[in-house]
Amino acid sequence: MSSIREAVPEPVYRWVIVSASALMLALSMGMMVNGTSVFFIPLFEEFGWQRGAVSLINTSGLAGLAIGGILMGRIADKTPIRRVILVGAVVIGLCMLGASQASALWQLYALFFIAGFLGAGAIFAPLIANVGNWFKTGSGLALGIASAGQALGQGGMPYVMALLIGALGWRDALLSVGLTMLVLLISLAMLIKQPPKHRTSSDTVAADDLLADTGDTGLIAPNAIALWLGAAAILCCTCMAVPLMHLVPLMQDRGISLEDAGSVLFVMLIVAIAGRIAFGKLADMIGAIRAYWIASCFQTVLVFFFIQIDTLYGYYIFAVIYGFGYAGVMTGILVCVRVLTPLSNRASVLGIVLFFAFMGHAIGGYQGGFFFDLTGNYTLTYANAAFAGILNLILIGALYITTNRRRAALEIAA
Repeated sequence: MSSIREAVPEPVYRWVIVSASALMLALSMGMMVNGTSVFFIPLFEEFGWQRGAVSLINTSGLAGLAIGGILMGRIADKTPIRRVILVGAVVIGLCMLGASQASALWQLYALFFIAGFLGAGAIFAPLIANVGNWFKTGSGLALGIASAGQALGQGGMPYVMALLIGALGWRDALLSVGLTMLVLLISLAMLIKQPPKHRTSSDTVAADDLLADTGDTGLIAPNAIALWLGAAAILCCTCMAVPLMHLVPLMQDRGISLEDAGSVLFVMLIVAIAGRIAFGKLADMIGAIRAYWIASCFQTVLVFFFIQIDTLYGYYIFAVIYGFGYAGVMTGILVCVRVLTPLSNRASVLGIVLFFAFMGHAIGGYQGGFFFDLTGNYTLTYANAAFAGILNLILIGALYITTNRRRAALEIAA
């Protein structure tokens, strides 16, 4: 096995793929996952729209992303990666330009759905699957770095949007972001390509494929993995979405300015960059499922404490603590798909799992606004988040036990 690795060294260009993918995820996913979190108050002031209605802008975008991820994941298994993500880059940029001219809620719902379906849906799952395919070993760290780009965007985009809204208003802020996305996403997409195929001999090809699929592939059927991890993902992301979407308005309700509230979210998600990389490395060391469970436990235990804080200083401190641990959840999901599914099905399975993950984000964000409108506070919203996190821990624990038993049975049979 070591001679095969020496004969076919891993290409250095794989780190260009990681870097370009991380930057693309920062721009696209930062806007789609929680970029609209800073629009609650500006849209209420201009149109009088309630938070439940505004939350549906984010929900429609994530629903589009979830559905589009399944379609684009399947296409990416059979189509050159650059074509797929170029489509996504153009669509998401144009939709942000269109959203800047919207005057009705249905227009924002439609534009964000399209931005998710044909835009971010064509970027996230195909990019992540492609990053994993470039690495025969150490894929956890690589995926952690790539997903750290998403964390950077989820913190940076709301903060930048808050500054732009304060300086330009929400319309010109969206216009600026749309133009920036068109230029940068298209440029970065030109750097993305699929990993080289070594065809020096049939033995080398077979060995290379074997190395690329190391892990626990085959212990559970790909369709079962898609549904199992999907069920866990919808729960963990319901929990995750609540502070991502409702931390800024929660802080504004307590007299903290939009800019300061946006800066706390920015700090939390900047710390999450380190968390995603650290949990990616942890997954390489102790296994993907265990790393995913630890991060999920961290998120579940701490999420309800957001409503116990009432000072800006307290939010900054808690943002650092929470941000590092919760960040490992998304890395854990991605690495679990990487090690539990074969190369030929990886993008398709990832698309299905991400469908559930982003539906969880959509549910978490919407229920936050719905229960706030119903009760006038965020207590029930954050309690629901913690409950979803507990159910997720149960599912991941069951997956860990099942894979261990099947691995042991195969070892005995061998």
